[in-house]
Amino acid sequence: MELKSIKSLLALVFSGFLLVAAQGAFAQHETPEQVGNDSAQHAPKKEGFDAKEVIFGHIMDAHEFHFVDYKGSDGKEHAVTIPLPVILYSSKKGLTVFSSSHFEHGHAEYQGYKLVKETIGEKIVSTDAAETVYDFSLTRNVVQMMLALAFLVWLLISIANAYAKGLGVTTAPKGKQNLMEPIITFVRDEVAIPNLGHKAMKYLPYLLTVFFFILINNIIGLIPGTANVTGNIAFTAVLGLISFVVILASSNKHYWLHIFNPPGVPLGVKFILVPVEFLSVFIKPFALIIRLFANMVAGHIIIICLISLIFIFAQLNQYAGWGASPLAIGFTIFIYFIEVLVAFLQAFIFTVLTAVFIGQALEGDHSHEEGAAHH
Repeated sequence: MELKSIKSLLALVFSGFLLVAAQGAFAQHETPEQVGNDSAQHAPKKEGFDAKEVIFGHIMDAHEFHFVDYKGSDGKEHAVTIPLPVILYSSKKGLTVFSSSHFEHGHAEYQGYKLVKETIGEKIVSTDAAETVYDFSLTRNVVQMMLALAFLVWLLISIANAYAKGLGVTTAPKGKQNLMEPIITFVRDEVAIPNLGHKAMKYLPYLLTVFFFILINNIIGLIPGTANVTGNIAFTAVLGLISFVVILASSNKHYWLHIFNPPGVPLGVKFILVPVEFLSVFIKPFALIIRLFANMVAGHIIIICLISLIFIFAQLNQYAGWGASPLAIGFTIFIYFIEVLVAFLQAFIFTVLTAVFIGQALEGDHSHEEGAAHH
């Protein structure tokens, strides 16, 4: 148990490190031309409820955790937020670090930088058009991934320590052990062993890490005010890239021979089949990336659209807004519970497909086939 826990912990930390590093890799930097275009394109914010801004403001990354807006006694708009560190590197000023609280509604300037809000997110640019800015800030997606990573490490280590002390071995498991043991057993018996045979225990730490890391981020993303991490293409892209590396590292000569020289196929058909089979090597991780991303984004957009209907009808007529409220809230609650199911389902599907693709890479390994048949 201790050895498996160490392997799982190493895989978890490695995956988390790549995910955090990827956030910086996917961060956009501004060229002088882009800065000039942004200033020309941004018109004064229109009055009233903007559903598009609310929807994209929720599903996209940001430099703060935003919970609620309200009007204070002074008649001005205020917001309940948790500001996050802004880490910038520019071609002129070098490294600059400050809190995102210095930006107010995306209009305030601080130390020669300003936060520009766009339809598909926000970015920090320099007031100097000749200055190139690289954003390595700890955005809410990054912070939430770190929190999920810390929670999962704590959870797995505490359970491993409990088993090391003999708790739950001779007696029925309790608490966290009782919650996690059926899930771990299910992933082992229904996902790993059927697809990987006798090599299931070798890949089980990785499969469990992927499953629980996606699941925790899915569940946390359903809490109002948090980030939709699994609905970020950078997050799913890195997970798919890690699985792609694992799949290639698990492949053998039989797997590649079946791709470049399919047995029992006429020569003329091979000219068509071989390119298709070769492309499938890259399509498999791409399918993992898009499936998780699209499903988690879609659910959040549906929920926000249903809530937005109340304010859209209220802009037309106050009574129409009140009339639409029960229907919109009812459907929102229904979709929300569906999203809880989807959170578990998408973590399971990603794990199953990863195990299937690894099992295909082990194709031709007779010991693998015998192990699966024996199970």
